[in-house]
Amino acid sequence: MTAERPLAGRTAIVTGAGRGLGRAEALQLAALGAHVVVNDHGKPGRDGSGEASAAPAEEVVAEIRAAGGLATAHAGDVADFDGARELVRLAAGIGAGTGGGLDVLVNNAGILRDRMVFSMTEDEWDSVVRVHLKGHFAMLRFAAAHWRERAKATGRPVYGRVVNTSSEAFLAGSAGQPNYAAAKGGVVGLTTSTAAALRKYGVTVNAICPRARTRMTEDVFAGIGGGGEPEGGAGGTDVLAPGHVSPLVGYLASPAAAGVTGQVFVVHGGMVAVVERPGIAARFDTAGDVFSVAELDGLLSPYYAGRPPEEGFAAVEVLGLKRGQRG
Repeated sequence: MTAERPLAGRTAIVTGAGRGLGRAEALQLAALGAHVVVNDHGKPGRDGSGEASAAPAEEVVAEIRAAGGLATAHAGDVADFDGARELVRLAAGIGAGTGGGLDVLVNNAGILRDRMVFSMTEDEWDSVVRVHLKGHFAMLRFAAAHWRERAKATGRPVYGRVVNTSSEAFLAGSAGQPNYAAAKGGVVGLTTSTAAALRKYGVTVNAICPRARTRMTEDVFAGIGGGGEPEGGAGGTDVLAPGHVSPLVGYLASPAAAGVTGQVFVVHGGMVAVVERPGIAARFDTAGDVFSVAELDGLLSPYYAGRPPEEGFAAVEVLGLKRGQRG
């Protein structure tokens, strides 16, 4: 392990790594020295439709190897318990060859099936929650068991890093994505819970809310953020390129981030923002033993009367974050 290759001798999994953000993250970890298990179920549709294929994962593996790195392909479904168990075992077996096991897990796999809540079908809800939230849980379930077993066997903490993928849709609310926003909010809850559970084993667990131009978001960001646009980067760079996100993943996977856990970050376009934990805006106590509806009316109604009706828990201002901006 060197300063340039802090993950040398480590083994990492990146799910959904055949394209877009996951591909950039896999390339980043490989460049830092990790042997990367590149997972991608390979279905061509961003809504999860089409036939599964090993080709996307294999293409990224070939790219990593051509650059002198180490990589292995895996085309299984991470939201399937058997598939998740198999993927963790594969990575752990690779790591055992260098005296370790699985060291880094990046949960990135996802699909989109957008619809307004009043039009959404049961399958559109279930499929998105399955891939994003259950997929995160299934991978964490078996990775956590692996790290716990290793820690108990050695009697000391292990090296473990988890980077989960949430979204600004959870922070700001996204009217046309109730399934996606709910799943990404669930990912944050899963992150904080797992960070607390695994801290004593030496494992860190964090979540990122990335903004990047990928196959899943190409229509959302069409014409935005390119070098020729007002929000484009210097020298014609694309501020929404996935390469703006992957360095943070590399950092969180590295030894340098040993003291960073249970955190949520917004990242894009040369900017990283640390999300503050929720606070209490106001508190009201009953004058008696139990609130009455009338008492709550007298307390809460005046409080909300002075606030804009659109001002809720959603932090819509996060969508205005950009590099160089000062509060």
